[in-house]
Amino acid sequence: VQLVESGGGLVQAGGSLRLSCAAPGFTFSYYDMSWYRQAPGKERELVATITSAGGSTNYADSVKGRFTISRDNYKRTVYLQMNSLKPEDTAVYYCKAMGAVPVVRGVVYWGQGTQVTVPS
Repeated sequence: VQLVESGGGLVQAGGSLRLSCAAPGFTFSYYDMSWYRQAPGKERELVATITSAGGSTNYADSVKGRFTISRDNYKRTVYLQMNSLKPEDTAVYYCKAMGAVPVVRGVVYWGQGTQVTVPS
């Protein structure tokens, strides 16, 4: 099983990026999806979560109003739209799949990460 992230890069403060995480190898709609990030020297932190059917989202306080998580279950892809980027958003961003239905409860997959850099 593989989660394939893309869309990271270098962007100036105030700019935007859209991260994508494709999940071609499993029943995507069975999983809640999250984005995490890890800055150098810091612990990995939860950025945003979306439930398996896309009906509910949650965000870290630090990104509320700037980031939007969404998913397309037909394309088996989750997105993170990041606007008004700040230098403190610089990190490696990871997507995570968490089993949300009984048949896959407790199953967790991680992506390999994509770097986002916002110079100060």
